Amino acid sequence: MADNQKPFAPAHDKDETAIERRSLRDYYIILRERMWIALPLALVVALGLGYWKARQPRMYLAIATMQFEKPETLVTTQGVVDPSVRNDIELRSNLEKLNSQRLRTRVVESFTPEEVKILQRPYLKNLKAGQGVPPPAACLGSVNIDAARNSLLISVVVRHPDPAAAALVANQYVGQFFSYLAEYYGGRSETGVEFLHTQADRLGKDAADAEEKLMAYKRDHNLVSLDNSTNIIGTRLTAINAALTSARLNRIALEGQYAQLESYQKENRDLTEISYVATHGTVPNLKSQLSGLLQTQSVYAERYLERHPKMVDLSNQIAVVQEQLGKAIDLAVADLNTRLSEARQSETNLQAEYALAEKESLKLGDLGVGYKTLENQANVAKANYVQILNRLNETTTTRNLEKIPLHPLDPAVAPGAPYEPDLPRILRMSFGVGLLVFFGVAIGLSFVDDRIKSAWDVESFVGANLLGIIPDLSGVSDDEKYSLMLNNQQVPGVEAFLSVYSSVKIHSKLDFPKSILVTSTIPGEGKTLISCNVAGSFARHGKKVLLIDCDLRRPMLHRHFKQPNNAGIITWFEAGADLEHDLGTNASLGIIKISGNLSLLCSGGRSKVPTEILESPLFGQMLEKLKKAYDLVVVDSPPLGAVSDSLLIAERTDEVIYVCRFNRAYRKHIRLYMKALRNGKNEVLGVVLNGLSPRRIEYYSNYRYYRSYKKYYGSQG
Repeated sequence: MADNQKPFAPAHDKDETAIERRSLRDYYIILRERMWIALPLALVVALGLGYWKARQPRMYLAIATMQFEKPETLVTTQGVVDPSVRNDIELRSNLEKLNSQRLRTRVVESFTPEEVKILQRPYLKNLKAGQGVPPPAACLGSVNIDAARNSLLISVVVRHPDPAAAALVANQYVGQFFSYLAEYYGGRSETGVEFLHTQADRLGKDAADAEEKLMAYKRDHNLVSLDNSTNIIGTRLTAINAALTSARLNRIALEGQYAQLESYQKENRDLTEISYVATHGTVPNLKSQLSGLLQTQSVYAERYLERHPKMVDLSNQIAVVQEQLGKAIDLAVADLNTRLSEARQSETNLQAEYALAEKESLKLGDLGVGYKTLENQANVAKANYVQILNRLNETTTTRNLEKIPLHPLDPAVAPGAPYEPDLPRILRMSFGVGLLVFFGVAIGLSFVDDRIKSAWDVESFVGANLLGIIPDLSGVSDDEKYSLMLNNQQVPGVEAFLSVYSSVKIHSKLDFPKSILVTSTIPGEGKTLISCNVAGSFARHGKKVLLIDCDLRRPMLHRHFKQPNNAGIITWFEAGADLEHDLGTNASLGIIKISGNLSLLCSGGRSKVPTEILESPLFGQMLEKLKKAYDLVVVDSPPLGAVSDSLLIAERTDEVIYVCRFNRAYRKHIRLYMKALRNGKNEVLGVVLNGLSPRRIEYYSNYRYYRSYKKYYGSQG
C-alpha cells in the first residue's frame, strides 16, 4: 500500500495519546461485529421496560369544567359585593382557592360513607395484612386544576385508580367550590344554620367521646397504634427469623468443615488440603515458604552433596518451617472448634428469642379485636359528624346563588378505559430505549476493547508501519502453510507474504547482509509462521537466507520442517562454542539446508535458563559470523510478553518485525514493548497483522482491493 493511501501517519517514538477519528463505515463495522452482544441486551432491556410499564397500576382520567361569566355591567354601588372575574389576576386568585388546602378539606369532609368506600375501593385490593384502611384524604388521587389559556374556562382533572372515584372527586370539587363561593359572597338562612350548628355540636361531642374511648383502650394496653405495634412485632419476627436462618446455615457450614477435618484426621491426610485450614492465619505463608524451601533444596541437590553446609542449613530451615506449620494447623483446628461452639450457642439463643416474639405477636392479635371494634365506632361517629357539616356548608339561599357568575360546563363522567398504561406510548418508549441500549453497548464496547484490530491501531496508536495483513490460514495444513513461499502455491496467503516482503524491503534502511528478529507480544500470534514465510520470500527472490530458532524454551521450527533437533545453538554452546572454524560445517551447530537458498539452524534441544546463552558474547559473535555467510539471518524468538529473551536477542540483531494476531493482544502492551525495542536502538520495520478472515480484512484494513486480488489469483489457479 502506497504511503499516500495510509489513513494515519505513523507516530514513531511518541508517547502522546492518539485520538481515533471514526467514519460512518467504522461505526457500521462496530455495530456488525458486536450485534450479537448488543442486540440481545437491547431486547432484554426494551422488553423488560415494556413489561414493567405495562404492569403498572391502571389509572383513569376524569375532567370536570366550569366557566366564569363575563360581566356585562359595572357595579359601583358601595356595599354590594361583585364576584365577577374581570382580569387574569382575579382568575388566578380563584384558581389558588381551588388548589387550596381549605377547599381540599371541604371536599374530603363532603363525602358520604358510601362515597368513601368508592374512593377506598382500589386501595383495599393491595392492602397488606395488619395494615389499616387509608383515610379518604389519602384516596383522592391526583388532582390538577388549571385554566384554559386566554379564556375563563377552568378544568378540574383527576387521576385515580378507580374510574367512578375519578369522576366523583372531580364533580365534588366543582360542587364544593360553588358552595364556598355561595358562602363567601352570599347570606345564609339563619334558622337552618342555627339548627345545623346544634346538630353539629352534638354529633361532634359523640365523635369526641368515641375517640376518647379508643385512646383509653390504647393507654390501658400500652398501644401507641395497633398497626405500628403489629408492624414492629412483624419486623422483629422477620429479623429474628433471618438471623436464625443465617446462624443455622453458619452452624451447618461449620459442622461440615469440622466433619471434613475429622475425616482427614482419621485418614491421616494433609489438613492443608482443606480450604479453611489452608487459608487460616499464617498457614498460607508457611506453606508457601515451605514450598519455596523444598524447591530450593531440589535445586541444591543437583549441585551439592547431602552434607554440604548449604544443604544442612536448608534442611534445618525446612524442619523449623514444618514445625511452625504444624502449630498453625493445630491453631486452625482449635479455632474451627471454637467457632462451631459459638455458632451452636448463637442458634440456641435466637430460637429462644423467636419463641418469645411469637408469644407477643399472639397477645397483640387478641388485643386487636377490641381495638377494631372501638375504631369502627369512632369512624361511624366521625362520618355522621362530617355529614352534618356538609349539610351546614350547603345551606345557602337561592338569591345568593344568583350572584355567583360561575356555572358548571361539563360534569365529569366515569372513563371507560384507563389512560395509563398507554400501550402505544410504551411501545414507542421501549423501542427508543432499545435503540439507545443497542447503539450504546456496541459503541461503548468498542471504546473499552483495547485489542489490536485495524490499520489505525497499528499505524496511529502503536506508532509503527503496517507491513502487511496475513489472512487466516487455518484451512491450510500445517505441512504446507509454513513453507508456502518455498512450494510456490497460488493461495491468498502467498500474495500477502509477498506484500510483507515488499514492505520490509521498502522500510529497511540497511543493506545486506543483515539480521531480522521476528517476535510478538503473547504466544499463539503466528510469529513462527511469519518467520518461516518471510525467510522463504527472500530465499525465493535469490537471497541466501538462514532461519534460526531462538525460542530455546519451546522450539518449534524443526517440527514444521520435519527435521531432528539434536544439534543447534544449545549443543554448540555446550560443546565449547567454537568460532574458529566454518560454522556451516560445524557438527554441533548442525545447520540444515531446507531448499536452494534457505537453511535452518535449530535450537538443539530445550533450555530452562536460556539467558545464559543469549547474554553470552559468544552468541552475538556467532550471529555476526553467520551474517558473513548469509545475505539474511531471520531469527524466530519467544514472545515479549511471556519472557525477556527477545529483548536480549534484539540487542544482537539489526531489525525487528513485530507480529500481532487480530483481536488477541492489547494495544497498550504492544506499544509498551515497541517502546522498549526502540529504546534499545533497534530499527523496528513495522507490524504484521495476522489471522484475519477475508471479510475482516475488507472491514478492518485499508486494503480495499483484497477481494479483487483474491478473484484474480483464484482465476489463475
